[in-house]
Amino acid sequence: MKAFRDAAALARRVRRDVVALWIAARDPRVPWYAKALAGAVAAYALSPIDLIPDFIPVLGYLDDLVIVPVGLALAIRLIPGALMAEFRQTANERSSRPVSRYAAAIIVVIWIAGSVVLALWLWSLS
Repeated sequence: MKAFRDAAALARRVRRDVVALWIAARDPRVPWYAKALAGAVAAYALSPIDLIPDFIPVLGYLDDLVIVPVGLALAIRLIPGALMAEFRQTANERSSRPVSRYAAAIIVVIWIAGSVVLALWLWSLS
């Protein structure tokens, strides 16, 4: 039971930190390089579409288990501690989670481009 409570607490912290990064990416006090990484990580994590769909065995959850936590850790290290604490507090006070439709659109474009490249490659083999 303790493991379940620990996992739930970790999930809440990750969710809060993703929203905090979304806020940090829009704050003028954050350095540009931290904004870029924070924005990319938050957009990917908040996107309603995954780069690797979850129904693909093993790889489908790889992005959720590796890419997002590593990106979170790197982005948080680049943001000054006092600012990150402020962003976390603001994220705790938010009642709704933002959704990144822009990131979803980028992922759809990547999938379409990949499909076109694959189709052209297969066509060239025949």
